[in-house]
Amino acid sequence: MAKAKSAKKKAVKVRPVKKPVTKKKSVVKKKPVGGGSKPTRKKSAKKKTVGANPRVRPGRHKGLPLQKKSSGVKAAGLKDRAAIVGVGTTEFSKNSGRSELSLACEAVLDALKDAGLKPSDVDGMVTFTMDTNDEIEIARAIGCNDLTFYSRVPHGGGAPTGCIEQAVMAIATGVAEVVVVYRALNGRSGHRFSGGVSGDIVTGDMIHYGWYLPYGLITPASWVAMYHQRYEHLYGNTRDALAEIAINTRNFAVTNPRAFFYQRPLSRDEYNKGKPIALPFNLYDCCQESDGGCAIVLTTPERAKHLNHLPVAVKGIGMCANKNTEAMTDFYADEIAQIPAMDNAAKQAYAQSGLTPDDIDAAIVYDAFTAIVMWQLESWGFAKPGKSKEFILSGALRKDGRLPTNTHGGQLSEAYIHGMNGVNEGVRLVRGTSNNQPKKKIDNVLVTSGVGVPTGGMLLGKFD
Repeated sequence: MAKAKSAKKKAVKVRPVKKPVTKKKSVVKKKPVGGGSKPTRKKSAKKKTVGANPRVRPGRHKGLPLQKKSSGVKAAGLKDRAAIVGVGTTEFSKNSGRSELSLACEAVLDALKDAGLKPSDVDGMVTFTMDTNDEIEIARAIGCNDLTFYSRVPHGGGAPTGCIEQAVMAIATGVAEVVVVYRALNGRSGHRFSGGVSGDIVTGDMIHYGWYLPYGLITPASWVAMYHQRYEHLYGNTRDALAEIAINTRNFAVTNPRAFFYQRPLSRDEYNKGKPIALPFNLYDCCQESDGGCAIVLTTPERAKHLNHLPVAVKGIGMCANKNTEAMTDFYADEIAQIPAMDNAAKQAYAQSGLTPDDIDAAIVYDAFTAIVMWQLESWGFAKPGKSKEFILSGALRKDGRLPTNTHGGQLSEAYIHGMNGVNEGVRLVRGTSNNQPKKKIDNVLVTSGVGVPTGGMLLGKFD
C-alpha cells in the first residue's frame, strides 16, 4: 500500500514538470510570428490559403503567390488567373505582298473579332524582341486607346509561351485587362532564318558564334544537327522516328486548309529522297520559311464568361534560361543531348497546374526540326531519356494515338510563325474546333516553345 501511494505521488509530481516545458517551447515558436498572438497566426494562415503575397500592398489585385511544391520547384500562382478568348491569323504564304505591320494588324483584328472585342478594349500588348512591329504602331493603326502594359520576350522560337506568361502576369496583377500577343513576319520573302549568322549582325551573341563560324556551323540546321548527332551516339539511330514525325505532321496539314502543304501528302519514299541539309537532317526534317502573322487575346476569367467562345485557361506555365547557357550553340554544356531549360520549364508548369503527363490529352510541340520533338517529349515526361523513339513509333502522335501532336501540321507543314500558330492550335484543341480534332475528349493540351535557347511551355485546359 505504501509503495502504491508513493508511486501515485511520483506520477503527480512528474506531470506538472512537462507542462511548463511544453508551454515554453510553444512561446518560443510564436514569438517570431508577428508578436506571437493567436489572432496574428490565424490571419497569416488565411493569407497563405488565399494565395496573397504579403509583400504586395493592398490594391486592385491579389498578388501572385509563390507555391512551393514538395519537389522543391517554385511555381508562381498563375493557374486560372487569365483566359485565352481569341485567336487570329493571316494566310500563310511564301510571298505575302504586304508589310509585316499590315500582317500584324490583320492578325490582331482577326483575334479580336474571334473574341468579340474591339480594338478600344485592348490595354496591353506583348510580342517578340525579334518582331519589327512597334506596339504603338499597331495600336494607332487599329484604333486602340491607352496601353498600360507592353512587353517583349527574346530568343526567337523560345518566346511564344513566354509572351503568354507575360500577358497572364499582367492580367493577374491588374496591370492590364485585355492583352494581345502577336507575331508577324515575312520569313520567306523578307529576312530568311535559313541564312543563319551572316550579314551585318550587331549582337553580343556574335562573341560565342565566333567560336563556331570558322567550322561551318552558321545555320540553325547545323547547330541542331550537332546536338542530335550526340543524341544518336548515346541512344542509337532515330531515322524511323524522324520520318514518322515528318510524315504524321504532314498528314495533319493535308486536311488543314490553312496549311501551306494542304492536300500535299508526304510518302516515306519521298522523305528518304529528301535533299541532305545537315546530317542527320534532310529537307523534310526542317521547318518551312513562311510569311504570315498570328495573334492571341487574353483577358480576365470574369470578362471571358461574356465573350464569344469557351474560355481557355492557362493551367500552368514555365520558362527557364539555364545556367551558363548560349543561344543555339550551347556545345560546352555538361551534356548536349539534354535540354535542361525545357526540363525546368516542364517542372514549373506541372507543379503550378497540379497536372501530370497522364493528364495531357494532346500536344503542340515546337518543331523547327523533327529531332527536337523527340527531346521535348522526354522533357515533359512522355518517355524516358532516349526512349521517345519507341513512343513515337507506337503511333502515339497520330490523330487516334495516345498524344495527338501538332494537329495543325506544325511548323514543318503548316507554317513557320515562330510557334505562334501552334499556340492558336492549342486553343482550338481545347475548344474542340481544330480541323483535325481527335475523337477522344481533349481537356488538357501541352504547348511548347523552341529549344536550344532560353525557353518554356504551358498547359492549356478548361476552367474548373
